[in-house]
Amino acid sequence: MAIKTIDPVVQKNAKTKAGVSAASRILAKPSLPLDQIVIGDCIESMNALPANSVDLIFADPPYNLQLGGDLTRPDNSHVDAVNNDWDKFASFAAYDEFTRAWLKAARRILKDDGAIWVIGSYHNIFRVGAAIQDLGFWILNDVVWNKANPMPNFKGTRFTNAHETLIWAAKSREQKRYTFNYDALKAFNEDTQMRSDWTFALCTGEERIKGEDGKKAHPTQKPEGLLHRVILAATRPGDVILDPFFGTGTTGAAAKRLGRHYIGIERDPEYVKVAQKRIRAVLPARPEDLVVTGSRRAEVKVPFGALVEAGLLAPGDVLYCPRGEREARVRADGSLVSGLLSGSIHKLGALLENAPACNGWTYWSFRSDTGLRSIDALRAEVRAGMQ
Repeated sequence: MAIKTIDPVVQKNAKTKAGVSAASRILAKPSLPLDQIVIGDCIESMNALPANSVDLIFADPPYNLQLGGDLTRPDNSHVDAVNNDWDKFASFAAYDEFTRAWLKAARRILKDDGAIWVIGSYHNIFRVGAAIQDLGFWILNDVVWNKANPMPNFKGTRFTNAHETLIWAAKSREQKRYTFNYDALKAFNEDTQMRSDWTFALCTGEERIKGEDGKKAHPTQKPEGLLHRVILAATRPGDVILDPFFGTGTTGAAAKRLGRHYIGIERDPEYVKVAQKRIRAVLPARPEDLVVTGSRRAEVKVPFGALVEAGLLAPGDVLYCPRGEREARVRADGSLVSGLLSGSIHKLGALLENAPACNGWTYWSFRSDTGLRSIDALRAEVRAGMQ
């Protein structure tokens, strides 16, 4: 479904029924076509969208493969390679001009805390990367997609091309905030930091979408698992993700499944039909299953004094070190005292342990009906009330 234009008759009726001001507002403030596919040129379509309106952009632009002719296997059978007109450019200069134009349009519609992901091969990713930096984006990572089942190099004249590169960039170098669900990815990766090399298989079997003629519907369809990880890493439920080279809708399918909004831009009506059918069949996850694992860095700060103010601890209450052989009394100002020593929960813990530093939240405990409990449990109660 394309972005709708205002028909003169419809505009006249709008003025008659709702007044001139209502029709003016419709024209002056184009709304986002959420969960729709815009049919048209990606640059023109992005320029028609409101500035600072999109949380994330995922782009899989033409690779400009510069194929000199048909590819064949050793048995002379034909290789179904990318030879579509949309991947052909007259020169590197023409490709660079196109790249800078769509990146400029993309940067305008990104929110100030937004980010962009671009995927490419050795044919284009270095040129795209230079344009990204020249236009003011700030590269956060490059991620290597290792293909578990790469296409062989049939001629035996080069290494097997077994990877593609994704560039993840913030809107600007000065940008202080962007979404990165570090803890969610760590949990996803069995409590190990997520690395920048990801292994996924090429789309084959049931995942590979085919047309009525049995041939691939799109030559460069990406695995949905790849988009799942990008979206999990860099967005939150309800965010808006735009894909200016929508193809058969992998971004839209992954976004819908994960409770995000998508906007697709695609100029080929046949690809649009495939994408619409594909996305309609997607069942989104339940909202309660989309909660993002929180980061401790993002949690609301709670000073120890807030526990005293909330009445969870009172002046004169006794706290104990982990083994229980040392104790300290709580004072009204949120400090602790133990003998001649006093200070914050962190400072006093460090003094007692003769250590350079101490995490007082895990060091000190209070006595409850069930035994010693960490004061961190009380901090969690206060934080829950603040949120």
